[in-house]
Amino acid sequence: MPRSHSVPSLVAPLIASLWLACAATVTHAEPVADVHALAQKEQQPLLDTLRDLVSIESGSKDVEGLNQIAERVAGQLRQLGGTVEILQPTDIYRLDDTPEKIGPAVHATFKGTGAKKIMLIAHMDTVYLKGMLKDQPFRIDGDKAYGLGIADDKQGVALILHTVAMLQKLNFRDYGTLTVLTNGDEEISSPGWRSTITKFASDQDVVFSFEGGGTDGTLRLATSGIGSAYLSVIGKSSHAGARPEGGINALYELSHQVLQMKDLSKPEQGQKLNWTVSKAGTNRNVIPAEATAQADARALKVSDFDGLEKALQEKIKNRLLPDSKVELKFEVRRPPLEANDASRRVAAYGKTIYQELGMPLKVDEKATGGGTDAAFAALKTKGAVVEGMGLSGFGAHSNDAEYVELDSIVPRLYLTTRMIMDLSTGKLK
Repeated sequence: MPRSHSVPSLVAPLIASLWLACAATVTHAEPVADVHALAQKEQQPLLDTLRDLVSIESGSKDVEGLNQIAERVAGQLRQLGGTVEILQPTDIYRLDDTPEKIGPAVHATFKGTGAKKIMLIAHMDTVYLKGMLKDQPFRIDGDKAYGLGIADDKQGVALILHTVAMLQKLNFRDYGTLTVLTNGDEEISSPGWRSTITKFASDQDVVFSFEGGGTDGTLRLATSGIGSAYLSVIGKSSHAGARPEGGINALYELSHQVLQMKDLSKPEQGQKLNWTVSKAGTNRNVIPAEATAQADARALKVSDFDGLEKALQEKIKNRLLPDSKVELKFEVRRPPLEANDASRRVAAYGKTIYQELGMPLKVDEKATGGGTDAAFAALKTKGAVVEGMGLSGFGAHSNDAEYVELDSIVPRLYLTTRMIMDLSTGKLK
């Protein structure tokens, strides 16, 4: 047989191999059928849970409401087979606006057969005052579900509960431990639970934080740190008309201090310091004996706050009125969350999971807004910390427009469940 006649016999196996490779690629790109089908079935139960959570008023200072929602969350976690406890705060980091009583946290653990440690966090408190619920109760209107606190962050609590439910229904236990923590003080900078979040997260392989994903479902690997500076000046009062020289004008000294601190911002580094509130004096004709000011501070690195506080303390040594007394207090209300390689790997894998659904997934490594509890989770861990795992939505802190998008429920349930499964089984390194 001529040599050229053997070519078809070589081409056929090659074509078959290429077809199988393409078929394998297509199959890989399809959603995992049982997980996706279960996510679709879990949408209505999640909405039922979300309705229940929104119907419980749980402002950060409403301890009664926070106890009620904690019982509701703990009960559902117990039904799912977790070891559950409702914790009361014992280590409170007192900030300028910390209330006397802090609400509880719910802590649950699920023991698996594997080695990976995975933690899911969200918060139960809202910014709203008791009695406001009647003006925006839970309702579904078209492709959106509305309600006070629904986006920030009751959707996150509901997503965690129903992700755990999906894992149970799939009989998946290949993780080592699955830890759930929902706290009741995030909106007031987590004074009661920051240390607990840091402690529980310290040995985790991955921490997923379920703040909302914005309107486009973006995952966030970095958030801004939030700080506050409090400046107080003590002078001496005197009659402003008859004997002004007998006083020490605290307002003059405060003005001097604020002006000499106005250039401490470093916008190119994401460091910001802006004086926003001030108060001085009691009467028009009295030299003010006291004056105070507050500043908002932002940073992208934990070390930046240390440098900023040092600079502030150095500045107050330079006084306009030597006999005045100047004090400065600096609070780190929330540290920055900084992106690391572990977080990048996990988020990149999330993109491939969304591709199975034919959807893009945006990942943001640059801080664009306020801080979250994810930053406390990242303080002592070497693992990944991914923020924004929650539903798409809008209107957080708005008493007439807060909503979540219904069509983000199934993709987010699918994403979280798959991430946990694939991390546990070694597919996500």
